[in-house]
Amino acid sequence: MADKLPMSQAAYDKLLQDLDKLKKVDRPWIIGEISTARAQGDLSENAEYHAAKEKQGMIEDKIQDLESRIARAEIMTLDPSASPHIIFGATVSVKNLGTSKTQEYTLVGSEEVDVLSGKISSASPIGQALLSKKKGDVVEVNIPKGLLKLEILGYR
Repeated sequence: MADKLPMSQAAYDKLLQDLDKLKKVDRPWIIGEISTARAQGDLSENAEYHAAKEKQGMIEDKIQDLESRIARAEIMTLDPSASPHIIFGATVSVKNLGTSKTQEYTLVGSEEVDVLSGKISSASPIGQALLSKKKGDVVEVNIPKGLLKLEILGYR
């Protein structure tokens, strides 16, 4: 089996919801569209039929992808604030030692990444560098712009 995917309960529930919609709404709808297009006659020149079959393939691919991610899901339940070091789910306050700017990162699974709101993957270079560290530690991360030095101000 492939690697586990760490995620929150909310992200897992969203995957289940998306899968349920695909199976109960989208799949039956596209089957109906294929049936309607098939009833129009000659399938070799029927653009609606071919478009519906292509859409069906995309829906089935999405279902397989979601089922795979759900099967590999590892729901993280530990409370980051109770940990003696930074773990998955923690919101970490850091100071960039190059610019003196402070920033917060929340370490999430790949399903929940939202860089604009500070949610970064725990598997990203910055996320990996922060994991298992403590307040006061300085981490160095190679990023495309060069070496990033971050001082950990705290976490919760």
